[in-house]
Amino acid sequence: MNYFKHFPVTAYAFGKETLPDIFRDITVYVSIIDDIKDNVAFYNDYHIQEFERPDQVSNNLYGTVDYYWTFWLMNDKLRERGWPLTNRDINARLIKDYPSDTLITKSYILESFKVGQTVTGQTSGATGTICHRHVNLGQLVLKNASGTFASGENVVSTNADGVLETLVAFEYEKEYNSAHHYKNGSEYQDVVTDSGTFDPGLYTKVTYTDYLFDQNDELRQIKVIKPENIIEITNAYREALRS
Repeated sequence: MNYFKHFPVTAYAFGKETLPDIFRDITVYVSIIDDIKDNVAFYNDYHIQEFERPDQVSNNLYGTVDYYWTFWLMNDKLRERGWPLTNRDINARLIKDYPSDTLITKSYILESFKVGQTVTGQTSGATGTICHRHVNLGQLVLKNASGTFASGENVVSTNADGVLETLVAFEYEKEYNSAHHYKNGSEYQDVVTDSGTFDPGLYTKVTYTDYLFDQNDELRQIKVIKPENIIEITNAYREALRS
């Protein structure tokens, strides 16, 4: 990669080796771009389009693919979370990361319905095994689910002590369509209190699908070095690396 060829070389003995190897020291830090990335005199805002790659953005802005690496130095969120995904890739990730089904209840489940228990709907006959719990959201995430739990039905499960536990189903949906969180204005809001109160209708539901798409859209809005400044700034950056 062109970006790394400008880093200085150093001799380093790895592990128990007695003779050092020569390699690029990619731990070197210079502040040239960090010093200007919030200065409006040096950057423009840019919105990354669907399917647009870093090399394409560089070529569109600067007439060459060689400055793609500046996008990561100008934008901390790209360094932390990567280049935005396509909508197709987000949908694939949702199915991969959230493949299960979620049973939502208004019942108090802090001390019951533990991971590993099998639950059964007394009306629907639906079953599933609890693999995750989000008690503050009233959620039981089920694997190996069969059938569809009905809203308002009693759901039972026998715990490790042989005691039969019961809850009332409120909603049942795919995991990626269940709530990642609820919002009260701009703040996260738990909807289940210690007493078991559950009233999601008071708040804004943000599903895992909503959340992932919102996070990805945030990555699309970036700062880029102005074309008239790109050569001067990148030359200064590379000179600082070499010095």
